[in-house]
Amino acid sequence: MGHMSENKAKITVQVESELEELIPGFIRNRHHDISKIDEHLGKMDFDSIRQIGHTMKGNGAGYGFDEISEIGKEIESAADGHRSDDVKKLKDRLFIYLNQVIIEYI
Repeated sequence: MGHMSENKAKITVQVESELEELIPGFIRNRHHDISKIDEHLGKMDFDSIRQIGHTMKGNGAGYGFDEISEIGKEIESAADGHRSDDVKKLKDRLFIYLNQVIIEYI
């Protein structure tokens, strides 16, 4: 029963090799987004959270990270509805994803 999580522990994403030098900065910026979301949640600043989600939605898939686009879309929607609990869950989901993702350059 305890083996299921081990199979899901790492997520491999294939990224075009010409993007290789941009990816570490891209991932770093998403970690920065997590801190900013925390900060904005403290002030209940949903407009800023919505903007972060919108940007993630727009640039995740362009780098090959469909999951980041999906999380961004959901953050945008949660911020629109002022659903802070959902924003927190999505922020945690992003954190877990960033720590599990393995990038394979092709």
